[in-house]
Amino acid sequence: MLKVFRRLYDWVLHWAQTPYAVTALFLLSFAESSFFPIPPDVLLLAMGLSIPFKVFHFAAMCTLGSVLGGIAGYGIGYNLWEFTASWFYQWVPGFTQEGFNSIQSLFSQYNFWLVFTAGFTPIPYKIITIGAGVFQVSFPVFILASAISRGMRFYLIALIIYRYGDHARKIIDKNFNVLTSVFALLLIGGFFVVRILL
Repeated sequence: MLKVFRRLYDWVLHWAQTPYAVTALFLLSFAESSFFPIPPDVLLLAMGLSIPFKVFHFAAMCTLGSVLGGIAGYGIGYNLWEFTASWFYQWVPGFTQEGFNSIQSLFSQYNFWLVFTAGFTPIPYKIITIGAGVFQVSFPVFILASAISRGMRFYLIALIIYRYGDHARKIIDKNFNVLTSVFALLLIGGFFVVRILL
């Protein structure tokens, strides 16, 4: 599994060296909000290190792409879930029938905070965007929570890049397997914390 993620990670990073980097960043941010497993943070990091004076512009592109992708995920849940559910359960990491059903009660109690938490933390945002549509969370609440949380996340990364520069990339490249394991633990921990809130 780590090798698969490493290949995807390297494929995402290669876009930073192409003329299509900004477009790729936007599309990756969009796709990650509904189905793609690699977050846009890695491409944002590479592009920010390559052109530091544009890092906050790149963060804006990430935020815009991610919120629009979240709207697409919401639309899938709201309009197409009965036709697409089996595909998501089979092919998209993090989607299970049991897990998806369990978030319905969370939405009824913590709709803004659930979207906000997923947008800012390693909790899979794609599950929450689609779930918000399935369970018909207030659309303005969904947009507000998504815009604030995704903006905070990507601008925080941009600030770290601006402050620490190339040192951040060296740490990621050197410790990729450890960081991937930590990320997985944070995902599990995120779900655990959300369940405790019930």
